[in-house]
Amino acid sequence: MTDPNGPPPACPQCGTQLAPMMVACPQCGRLLYADALQSLAEQARIATEKGDVSGALTAWREALALLPHGSRQFQVIAARITALDEQVAGSPAPAASAGGNRSPVSRGVAGAGAIGVFLWKLKALFFGLGKLSTLASMALSAGVYWTIWGWPFAVGVVLSIYVHEMGHVIALRRYGFKAGAPMFIPGLGAVIRLQQQIVNPKEDAEIGLAGPIYGLGAALACIGLWAVTKEPFFAALAGLGAWINLFNLLPFGSLDGGRGFHAMSRTQKLIGAGVVAAAWFFIHDGMLILIGLLAISRAISDKSDPQGSWKATYTYVTLIAALSAVSMMRLHAPLSAQ
Repeated sequence: MTDPNGPPPACPQCGTQLAPMMVACPQCGRLLYADALQSLAEQARIATEKGDVSGALTAWREALALLPHGSRQFQVIAARITALDEQVAGSPAPAASAGGNRSPVSRGVAGAGAIGVFLWKLKALFFGLGKLSTLASMALSAGVYWTIWGWPFAVGVVLSIYVHEMGHVIALRRYGFKAGAPMFIPGLGAVIRLQQQIVNPKEDAEIGLAGPIYGLGAALACIGLWAVTKEPFFAALAGLGAWINLFNLLPFGSLDGGRGFHAMSRTQKLIGAGVVAAAWFFIHDGMLILIGLLAISRAISDKSDPQGSWKATYTYVTLIAALSAVSMMRLHAPLSAQ
């Protein structure tokens, strides 16, 4: 089998000298990774038979990287990836329409399955904590924030950012992408090393917005702790965590909001801007003014898909409303050294 990371110096079929990173011989057209492609196709077939959509996507994405762009094989596999993406995005299952006629036993099984998925997602959150590079960079970031807020609040902020980043990792893996654990950058947040390029706007929007969704979950957990303990510390942590996630919804560049807007039509972007304006009317946070101005600018200047993604739109506006409200919790306690 040819090593994809080290293309051979000559085509094994006709002997033509090859340039680095070539995936097919320019002389005879022979695919240089035929064995690897066959193996990956078999992996995808087995995963599909088992109902493992993410596993099938992982195999097909690896295969796509070994094919010449524009080739028939490339187009066929790209189409398969698109079809599998739609399944991951949550296309309704055929049995869902008959939900009202299901027996109590089948409903119980479905409920247990939903709980199982929820617990699996919670387990997935701990993936990064098993990586030394992630733990070391988290400790370094916490040390920087410690000088500003004290160690308890610093640890809380770092954990909030970690949950946000793991939302991206979990979404990436659902779509079959290979992604490493988060790497923290003191004072700037964290980044994820992505080994494959995302080219589908709707896919990119769902992966991008997964971060703020999980970040909102972390903030709501802090509110729950505040309700139980009555400690202002947790209210302030919930508010700051929500505000950080709200910042990430700026529809700019590679920020999560920018990725969400990339999948929206012009009308959908204007709806997003309208919800941002409404949120500002109620809480008067200056961040929302900047988000709104950028949203209007994107709606006017972008060459948008006429259909866009209503799922991305609904997710974005819900996050704007929820995070704006929760961000006000930071007013319940000073963000000073604990």
